[in-house]
Amino acid sequence: MNVKELIEKYVSYNEQEKKDQELILKCLDTFEDVLSRENEIVHFTCSGFVLNKKRDKVLMVYHNIYNSWSWVGGHADGEGDFLSVAIREVKEETGVQNVHAISPDIIALDVLPVISHIKRGSFVSSHIHISVAYLLEVDEEEILHIKVDENSNVGWLSLDTYLDSVKEEHMKPIYQKIVEKAKKKGYL
Repeated sequence: MNVKELIEKYVSYNEQEKKDQELILKCLDTFEDVLSRENEIVHFTCSGFVLNKKRDKVLMVYHNIYNSWSWVGGHADGEGDFLSVAIREVKEETGVQNVHAISPDIIALDVLPVISHIKRGSFVSSHIHISVAYLLEVDEEEILHIKVDENSNVGWLSLDTYLDSVKEEHMKPIYQKIVEKAKKKGYL
């Protein structure tokens, strides 16, 4: 299945996802290179909302650019297998080795604004991320490692209180939506 079919097939969870899905499809029709960050206007990212086996904690990183605890993810960089990208990013950014999809289905689809920032010494203009997220699982006993060029901490946060550590207000509704969907689907 190609990327456009994947997005078309996705069943929107709420009004926000429906509108974002429509915008993503317009982007796919307008731009040829949305899988690559070479498109400096809009491109795909893949994230994992990572739970432990007991499903009472979420694995998060303290993101250097945003100065906040956040989910783990990164750019698709030309790869159309978004689940594989999300799993790869979790491994790279946290040091864990064994990451499993709780479901192979997308758990959240969002259009996210990215404010301008400095990354690795270079200025990055404001742009849009087409965010495709998955619900993943990792054994809480796995050894965690910081990826110093991207985060300054990695840790398990209680699912009951993790939002208190999130400083990016625009991300809180997305995380809440994921937890709500996971509960409705019986994953939590």
